[in-house]
Amino acid sequence: MMNSYSKYPLLTKPTTIQLLSNLSSQLKGIQIYIKRDDTIPFSLGGNKLRKLEYLMGDAIAQGCDIILTTGGIQSNHAQLTAAVASYAGVECELILTQEVAIKNDAYRHNGNILLENILGATIHVLSENEDATTFMENRKKELIRLGKKPYVIPLGGSTAIGNFGYVKCVDEILHQEKEIGVSFDKIIVANGSGGTHAGLLAGAIVNKLDADIIHSYSVILPWQQACNNTLEKTKSLLQLLKPNVEISENEINISSQYLGKGYGIPTNEMIEALQLLARTEGIFLDPVYTGKAFAGLLNDIERGKYNKDSNILFIHTGGIAGLFAYGEHINF
Repeated sequence: MMNSYSKYPLLTKPTTIQLLSNLSSQLKGIQIYIKRDDTIPFSLGGNKLRKLEYLMGDAIAQGCDIILTTGGIQSNHAQLTAAVASYAGVECELILTQEVAIKNDAYRHNGNILLENILGATIHVLSENEDATTFMENRKKELIRLGKKPYVIPLGGSTAIGNFGYVKCVDEILHQEKEIGVSFDKIIVANGSGGTHAGLLAGAIVNKLDADIIHSYSVILPWQQACNNTLEKTKSLLQLLKPNVEISENEINISSQYLGKGYGIPTNEMIEALQLLARTEGIFLDPVYTGKAFAGLLNDIERGKYNKDSNILFIHTGGIAGLFAYGEHINF
């Protein structure tokens, strides 16, 4: 089914899996590996590029000449969509929301939004009471009246087509397990719009793996909403890939314990996780997604949630540009 969709190639090779040897030596037998989707050699890398291979491929196949998408002011998805659109030679408009209660100059003008301006995207920053979905739909109608053919990508690129990217990622991981001689007991990822988790879970099910292998840490929604959102997206994927396979809420493994005060709001645990990984392995996490997810993983290891001697794979989904917008909020 996935092969029937056009793909716009952005990944030239599998992303590296490496053992966090210095950090793992402190964890009483648990080995943490990291899959470096943050190093995909396009823009500053990140998980959205796997989704955008399919989304941009679909847009081009339909003859679309302008991309519309939405996200917060520091949305990594928005920045990468603008970069891919520039590369593909199509226009891009970003509808950015102010859902994060940070208003300083660095947050509003540095990081991802700085890159989007360099890329030449048209940026619409909505007021706090404007709805992004409504604005985007109205803008689509306006562009059609102007003779354009817009392609709308929802928050995070988390459509069934976009989520194919992480179904394929499971195939990539299974091949790499054989290459490096390791079998992963858990695959950990941040859960924002739910698409990456859904893609990984659908990929696991298609490959006849236990659904319990995929676990995520929510960075936007409380548990029930995150669970419902991820379940819905997984079902949409399975309807295309394995229509006779059913999935229940019990197979959606999400923790919202490390969300803190909300999306994009730093927590002490996140800051400590950023510091620890940088100082032990020279790897930077982002403050919105991977920082909170990695903090959750470390705290759950400390609490004994993961079995001793487990091999855990953490997927680094990128977002590094966001660090440069958070300088006033990350104090060591």
